[in-house]
Amino acid sequence: MAFGIQITFDAASPPTLGAFWASALGYVEDSPPDGFATWDEALDAMNVPMDQRDTAYAVVDPDGVGPRVFFQKVPEAKTSKNRVHLDVNVGAGLPPETRREVVRARVAELVALGATAGAEFEELGSFWTVMQDPEGNEFCVQ
Repeated sequence: MAFGIQITFDAASPPTLGAFWASALGYVEDSPPDGFATWDEALDAMNVPMDQRDTAYAVVDPDGVGPRVFFQKVPEAKTSKNRVHLDVNVGAGLPPETRREVVRARVAELVALGATAGAEFEELGSFWTVMQDPEGNEFCVQ
């Protein structure tokens, strides 16, 4: 039996990093719990102080297919290379010349959202760019 997963990021600013990844993945902010129209209503009902409302944030696939991505506030900054990273697949199934164009266009969009582009790679029929999100987490666009 397979189990569902949630991807969790440590973050200095969960709402900011979550908004970046929502845009990067085509995701949306997770809905508030049943019975609440907004997150503020839910957090008010849970007696969460205003100064603690930026400690967590989640985004979800609007089609319900991909995993939930959760962002949790931590005090320390990122200090080393990721041992696991996400691949954002924007060129899957496209011919190589089209794939390069699509990947480069998406990289430019993500840079405009605060990411940093690194090196491009091409091998065994694949093309990708290594990037860092606004808090320095590595990921690839392919």
